[in-house]
Amino acid sequence: MQENDNTIEVIGARVHNLKNIDISIPREQLVVITGLSGSGKSSLAFDTIYAEGQRRYIETFSAYARQFLGGLERPDVDKIDGLSPVIAIEQKTTSKSPRSTVGTITEIYDFLRLLYARAGEAFSYNTGEKMVSYSDEQIKNLIKENFIGKRINVLAPVIRARKGHYAELFQQIAKQGFVKVRVNGKIVDITAGMKLDRYKTHDIEIVIDRLQVEKDEDTDKRLAESIKTAMYHGEDVMMVIENETNEVRFFSRTLMCPTTGISYQNPEPNLFSFNSPKGACEHCNGLGIVNEINREKIIPDSKLSINKGALAPLGEYKSSWMFKQLEIIGEKYNFKLTDAVETISEEAMEMILNGGNEKFSVVSKTAGVTKEYKIDFEGISKFIKTQFDESNSTSIKRWAKEFMDEINCPECNGSRLKKEALFFKINDLNIAELSAMDVSELSAWFKIVPKELSEKQKTIATEILKEINDRLQFLLDVGLNYLSLSRSSKSLSGGEAQRIRLATQIGSQLVGVLYILDEPSIGLHQRDNERLINSLKNLRDIGNSVLVVEHDKDMIECADYVIDIGPKAGKFGGEIISKGTPAELYKEHTLTAQYLNGELKIEVPKTRREGNGKSIKLSGASGNNLKNVSVEFPLGKLICVTGVSGSGKSTLINETLYPILNAHIYNGVKKPQPYKKIEGIEHIDKIIDIDQSPIGRTPRSNPATYTDVFSEVRSLFTMTPEAMIRGYKAGRFSFNVKGGRCETCEGSGVRTIEMSFLPDVYVECETCQGKRFNRETLEIRYKGKSISDVLNMTVDEAVVFFEMIPKIYRKVKTIQDVGLGYITLGQQSTTLSGGEAQRIKLSAELSKKDTGNTFYIMDEPTTGLHFEDIRVLMEVITKLVDKGNTVLIIEHNLDVIKLADYIIDVGLEGGKGGGEILCKGTPEEIIKNKKSYTAQFLKKELE
Repeated sequence: MQENDNTIEVIGARVHNLKNIDISIPREQLVVITGLSGSGKSSLAFDTIYAEGQRRYIETFSAYARQFLGGLERPDVDKIDGLSPVIAIEQKTTSKSPRSTVGTITEIYDFLRLLYARAGEAFSYNTGEKMVSYSDEQIKNLIKENFIGKRINVLAPVIRARKGHYAELFQQIAKQGFVKVRVNGKIVDITAGMKLDRYKTHDIEIVIDRLQVEKDEDTDKRLAESIKTAMYHGEDVMMVIENETNEVRFFSRTLMCPTTGISYQNPEPNLFSFNSPKGACEHCNGLGIVNEINREKIIPDSKLSINKGALAPLGEYKSSWMFKQLEIIGEKYNFKLTDAVETISEEAMEMILNGGNEKFSVVSKTAGVTKEYKIDFEGISKFIKTQFDESNSTSIKRWAKEFMDEINCPECNGSRLKKEALFFKINDLNIAELSAMDVSELSAWFKIVPKELSEKQKTIATEILKEINDRLQFLLDVGLNYLSLSRSSKSLSGGEAQRIRLATQIGSQLVGVLYILDEPSIGLHQRDNERLINSLKNLRDIGNSVLVVEHDKDMIECADYVIDIGPKAGKFGGEIISKGTPAELYKEHTLTAQYLNGELKIEVPKTRREGNGKSIKLSGASGNNLKNVSVEFPLGKLICVTGVSGSGKSTLINETLYPILNAHIYNGVKKPQPYKKIEGIEHIDKIIDIDQSPIGRTPRSNPATYTDVFSEVRSLFTMTPEAMIRGYKAGRFSFNVKGGRCETCEGSGVRTIEMSFLPDVYVECETCQGKRFNRETLEIRYKGKSISDVLNMTVDEAVVFFEMIPKIYRKVKTIQDVGLGYITLGQQSTTLSGGEAQRIKLSAELSKKDTGNTFYIMDEPTTGLHFEDIRVLMEVITKLVDKGNTVLIIEHNLDVIKLADYIIDVGLEGGKGGGEILCKGTPEEIIKNKKSYTAQFLKKELE
């Protein structure tokens, strides 16, 4: 029993491809699960251990609460003992909301808001002076000090610099018993029916009292009453005017500018929140960006006439209400729709774009008759803006967006906050300026700031500063020193999002928890790997168990215990082939051990490819942190873009180069980051970007449907004699439409039985026995196999089965070539790992006929891949390049980098310290560079 306290016992795990395995996992240690991609690592860590932990947690809720959560299925395992509370930190990217930032996810921004609300100093946005606030008693004493023996007027400001006639307001003031007001600097009596010019801006104050300030008790009482009344009517602001000099002094209970009298509300944390109406900039609703109509996009060529399509949203002339209105506008402003737009007057263009509503008459020169016309025209710009703001249709919004530019909000300059919030400062910086710093700069600022604070501020801020410093340190520890707090979370990569969550978890300082991580080293340069491993060891040392699914060599070597799952992938995996310390693993003869101890390795090529002599040159790229970079991409080679995390690789390739090429070849709409020019674009005729997003989000999506094999298989089945006799078409063999599918389970093969208070149970459909199709459809056979049998074949079996059908053979063969021979054609895409999904995409592209001038872009294709899988993948990529295509890979994995023909290293650091091209050339040339971090690690690999 004693041993059981220190281990997690998993007995009889059969989830997905696990073969009834039993395993003891030591607690409070750093345990790495490794093995080939698809061997069952995630099935053990996430779908068994984590799923059971989650289920047990939800079981602790009342039956009433559980019905709203939707129950969790019990994983297919006999027993799990010794399980502590489980927290999974997966790669799934964070919130896609534009309101979510690094600061809000890590909660650092919440502490910053508290710091500014409690210890910030307010300054006037008019004069830059420090704001002041007084109690009623202080105001009384100040008036007695400054105005003793003088006659004064006590006033309450009610209107400031606003237009209107204010007749009702004067009436209301008179009803309350006041007889005088000060209007635009002059004190006047209120008269019946009094009103002002409604089109001019006015300042109005109520005269509360007129008195001589003396040192007696009566003055004291009268002043106290007047101050109270003035504050009530003036909303905590009042004015005092000396009769002789007309000098104005403002006093306020809240923060106020001593010169101009503008006042701020007392600060609360939500004043600094861009997700609260109290703090968000009103112009952009706290998003920091607004969409504005770009006139050049509406009129791309002003030499054309309106009839010939000069107004892009309308196109060429057609007989419609819109063009009739334009003809009427032409009558008024004396132009025809056949005139070039550049000859039309600016006044007329203003009417066309922004609309108007008026009547006018035109005298016909020939007939001498007067014609009445009425223009009621919304204006093209206004129409587009209305459609964008109010339409519920995504396609209409997308259409409207084509004529708009996304620009920084002109009111808040992209800071997302109200003007008042930006004038609270600590050590001369406001909260938006702090959020824009990267984490390393911010950390340094917080180290020196206590020296700059007053004693009162120090007392208030001590605890808050400690929390902020701790959290910033955790972000630095996981290698995220280049991120800024204002960075939108939807722009984070999977690896970054996962490490932010890891930093947040370390920050919570929980003890006795089982943490499960899914490849935390993704997207991390070797230089930062050590910091990440130390963070995980830190989690372990405070008393947690850490379970990591990982292929990284450094991580495996630093683990306390390693579990290797295999021997192969899919149905040929799912067994524990070795377990023990890393030293014990080296002695085994598993694939993992052979790569770790050097028995097997990916060989460095003897020569590097020369390429085809052509290249694409990108000049002046300056998006995000890129510093006006110019770079050449030689074609016909395997190019690797390397550099530490955050150095600008993704900005250069995914956000600048790819959108430019995509817009040129396929008219893509994504706007590239700023650049000056691009040359050599004519040398390629196809651009393909293969990323790691899932291939489908529903169980109905599978490799056969994604790669289009299934369409060919269905066509093949319609050609069988029996199907032709019965008149079956391809739709008969689809499990997504009525006709051939089993209607009991609607083609999904399982039925969901809702258990109300208990978890939903999935049972095999009793009508079709999980085969998805009805009896008539299953009677159609090709070589003795029904359509359902084909979906249950592994790719390896399908390659042999369809050998004589070239269209199908080519597609299934490419799936086999990328190392996915073990998956079945009908496997639900939701059960595929990230690495498998990416390779299915790659195989779908490979099966298409390539032109020899195709440009492929891959962002970290080695994610989720074992050493052996990388070897298989690189063989496929090598074949692509050998045919004359260009493959560009953004990568940290040295096994890939050493195979490249040309390396572009971006650096030196991440964030503001990056954005420059450090070196470029073959791996042999790169390792001579003394500055590059990549060169230092690559040198060891090539020796």
